[in-house]
Amino acid sequence: MLGQLRAHIEKIIPVSDDEFEFIASCFTYKKYKKHQFLIQEGELVLYNYFVLKGLLKLVYTDEAGKEHIVGFAMEDWWETDFPAYYQQAAATMSLECVESTELLCLQLEDYKKLCARLPKLEHFFLEKAYMGFIAAQQRTISMMTTGIKERYDQLVKKYPSLVQRVPKSLLASYLGVSRETLSRLSL
Repeated sequence: MLGQLRAHIEKIIPVSDDEFEFIASCFTYKKYKKHQFLIQEGELVLYNYFVLKGLLKLVYTDEAGKEHIVGFAMEDWWETDFPAYYQQAAATMSLECVESTELLCLQLEDYKKLCARLPKLEHFFLEKAYMGFIAAQQRTISMMTTGIKERYDQLVKKYPSLVQRVPKSLLASYLGVSRETLSRLSL
């Protein structure tokens, strides 16, 4: 499991055995069952999660009680309610397991310790943030400028394994349409 984290980091920066030993000491391994919550709205967000195995969904619930899927996270992805994590504030979103999930968890204090002691790790996290910002902007533009069929096709092309693992009702929420609309398109 720690080898998976090291391989993930080394796609961006090299780390020595001693450096990785320190990195590994800052993470906690946790296992969750399907439908279990890692974060619930209103709670303090303790961790940024690296997914070893499984699938998560990040959900925002509006004032009317409607759930909006902000994102999914599968193996080798990071997920949390980032504003709440970095500001140590109450969560505005919930994070739930779509499948049984194994994670490496990083507290903010340990994140800061890692970045202070290993500046190149700060570069790693910055690169991951860039990729996240790019994906979020591309999704926003897609939601504003394309139809449901094209959005679905883009999702299938970019993340084919995700589409196979996620129930249609969750895909519909992520794409911003009803389950019925998604079904009518025969997707």
